[in-house]
Amino acid sequence: MPRYAAIDIGSNSVRMQAAEITPGAPRQVLASERQVTRLGESVFGTGRISTEAMTFVESVLGQMAQSYKRFDVRGVRAVATAAVRDASNQQEFIARMSSAIDCPVEIISGQEEARLIHLGVQTTWPHPKQRVLMIDIGGGSMEIIDSEACKIRTAFSKPLGALRLTGVFLRSDPPTARELNRLEKYIADRLEPAVHAIGPKSWGRVIGTSATASALVCAANRIPRGKRDSADRSRASAAQLRELYHALAGTDLVQRRKVTGIGARRAEIIIAGAAALSGALQAFGARSIYYSAAGVRDGIITDLAARGVGHELSRLNPDQRRVVEEMATRFGVPLKHGRKVAALAHSLFIGLESVHNLPANAGKLLDAAAYLHDTGHYVSDTRHHKHSHYLVSNSDMAGFTDRERELIANLCRYHRKSMPTVLHPNFQALSAEEKRVLMQLIPLLRLADGLDRSHDQRLKDVDCLVRDYEVTLNLHSDADVDLEQWAAEREGEVFRQVYNKSVTLMKAPAK
Repeated sequence: MPRYAAIDIGSNSVRMQAAEITPGAPRQVLASERQVTRLGESVFGTGRISTEAMTFVESVLGQMAQSYKRFDVRGVRAVATAAVRDASNQQEFIARMSSAIDCPVEIISGQEEARLIHLGVQTTWPHPKQRVLMIDIGGGSMEIIDSEACKIRTAFSKPLGALRLTGVFLRSDPPTARELNRLEKYIADRLEPAVHAIGPKSWGRVIGTSATASALVCAANRIPRGKRDSADRSRASAAQLRELYHALAGTDLVQRRKVTGIGARRAEIIIAGAAALSGALQAFGARSIYYSAAGVRDGIITDLAARGVGHELSRLNPDQRRVVEEMATRFGVPLKHGRKVAALAHSLFIGLESVHNLPANAGKLLDAAAYLHDTGHYVSDTRHHKHSHYLVSNSDMAGFTDRERELIANLCRYHRKSMPTVLHPNFQALSAEEKRVLMQLIPLLRLADGLDRSHDQRLKDVDCLVRDYEVTLNLHSDADVDLEQWAAEREGEVFRQVYNKSVTLMKAPAK
């Protein structure tokens, strides 16, 4: 199944997550790391990222990249938020961080940050019918998201992050009454446009994300910091958080570090974070808030999977496609048929990833064989599958290794008639891993070929529904596809033999 990695370079900390995505199932988190960097500390004071902060983040990112690279991820997205948005030397930072992880780092807007937060929360904790207010307090900014039926109605990004507010307003420890008064007035002033646009509501649920919300909800519920993962979906009332804010505001750093649920580093900036969260709840008329552990990283991974990032790794590159199309044309294969079989085979390869569990580059072999399986008709219609094997295995295919060419030739050989046996020398010449890949791909090629049996490209596409012992293929077409359905159903026994699952084909309802 596809694996993705996400990096969130925030103003206070850097977070990384690598996860494996299985359609219809919860994601499997493979690695998750967080490192406090205080990146925004120099930015909010001087307007620039300090040399020390830049070097530290560069080191952190290099280590995180080594962690997710172990999992052979298909796609990575790394984003930087408020502190880097504000930094005058952001281009130097982006260049160095991109080099550290060998992947582009992008500065995202507050609106994109809000979109990713919303996507992460709604993916892990859907609210399909409720009106939901999401409040994310990071180190540099606060994202406010008004959501209904899992869709964003409006979103705001305000410079109300806990690290930023602490540096600007809180110089004393504990802070003075004057410092707190200025802090609270600034928060209320900055929130006013969002409150005016959204207004206090009877919210179905208010959800807080990021470390400030985690620490405060944990403190309100006396959940130790070591067990903060269990705080996901825990609730705290607005009154509790208001009382907690006033209590924290009257303590010094040593005392704050002793508060259950608030870590040593978070204690340094928690007063400003508590003021921002409590002020937001009051402004929006919220009576309570639930904490969600989801955030930008979860949204990135959901987004990468939804866009099919990495699927291009299972398709031929332009040079390889030119080679197989020229070869198919030379041996008289109708290109429209080859292209349609290739497209259908790719849909099956992606839709059945949880069934075949093959690496992405195996899809390229299937793609090539979809074009070349009928080349044997050039020699004779009789036993053309064997002639296809001979032509492909003895052709010069630039852009493919010898082993790839041999696997493609074997796929062509077994696209019809008998399956591989120990009596077949061409099959025995393959390694154990090559045999495994071949056996997993044969049913997909046979199904795809059957789904264009008429050579009229009647089928638009096919999607897959995988259950424990059954796979359902939904056929999308505006035409009569009875012949295609019959031809593909004939390959159901081969599919069952290889995957131990029955296959059912159904024409999808017209849209």
